[in-house]
Amino acid sequence: MNNISIPTNKGISLLCLQNIIRIQSISNYSKIYFADKSHPLTVAKLLHWFEEQLPAEMFVRTHRTHLVNKDHIINVILSSQKMQLSNGEQIGISKRRKQWVKQRLCA
Repeated sequence: MNNISIPTNKGISLLCLQNIIRIQSISNYSKIYFADKSHPLTVAKLLHWFEEQLPAEMFVRTHRTHLVNKDHIINVILSSQKMQLSNGEQIGISKRRKQWVKQRLCA
């Protein structure tokens, strides 16, 4: 699986999984951030929907609001519960998911 079809208000978008850096939950919407620097895409889907659709070996849930592509994680600092992504952003890791994230990233 290299692509995912996502229904948007303009039809269906076919997105390359390697181009997705992270997906952020915003209420009943999700915002998808891309590696190719294109504008983030906001869709009317819950983060849980993406978690079910995307390959678990490629994406990790770091927080109740973030789903991150493992290929775009540059650095993980467990002591401060943060991770740095390939686009320079820092994303928090929740206390509850800290150990789980550590296990998933070492797998």
